[in-house]
Amino acid sequence: MKEHYTTDAINLKSYPLSESDKIILMYSKEKGLLRAVAKGAKKIKSKLGGRMESFVANRLLLNKGKNLDTICQAEAINPFTGLRNSIDKLLYCSYMAEVISVFGYEADINSEEIYDIFFKSLTKVSSSENKIDIMLTAIKFQLKIMEMFGYKLSLSSCSHCGCENNVDWFFSFKAGGIVCANCANNYNDIVKFQTKLKDFLSDLEENGFDNCSKYEILANEKVCDVCFKLLKAYINQRSEKEFKTTKMLEMV
Repeated sequence: MKEHYTTDAINLKSYPLSESDKIILMYSKEKGLLRAVAKGAKKIKSKLGGRMESFVANRLLLNKGKNLDTICQAEAINPFTGLRNSIDKLLYCSYMAEVISVFGYEADINSEEIYDIFFKSLTKVSSSENKIDIMLTAIKFQLKIMEMFGYKLSLSSCSHCGCENNVDWFFSFKAGGIVCANCANNYNDIVKFQTKLKDFLSDLEENGFDNCSKYEILANEKVCDVCFKLLKAYINQRSEKEFKTTKMLEMV
């Protein structure tokens, strides 16, 4: 007798398996990163069909398999329809999905929190009305997801000596955050980091996806772009794989 189980999962991407079947890579609430077969998903009349597209959250019923599990049923929780009306939305969400697929793993003890961050990020981007809102959500995602994967940035005090009061700040990718002027000589990868940017990122890190602080209200596209690219570079350096979406984002 086959063993069944249920889980909530968000589709990250899919791979062709046969003329009619797909392998779906997902991030699930209970089991972390998950790959499963969607039989007949390519067929026009498939019951799975559109539910197997990228960036759809489903409640799934699966059969345990020897190598890959099989999706038996899928009930859409949220198709995030608003993502599909903007190339910016799709590209930033593709980046977020790639970060999760690169750093995520099976049976992650933090899977529920990671799933929640991704779900809220997709929800927020789906309803965003402009690029600044999209980028603010992407930056919050970067900050929060890296904390969950063990790479939390140090933004409130010097990563080297721990001091909090300093006029000149620098950012070190190796140190994993800001360093003061006195400690900057210990690192060869530092970049000048304005106090305004430090306060901006600290604020976004502390606020949830549903909160909108004064920093977010005053944010412009240039500030968001600088912060997003800085965090993207930080994430890239902690990955053993090259991100495919990075070049596409540079063209946006």
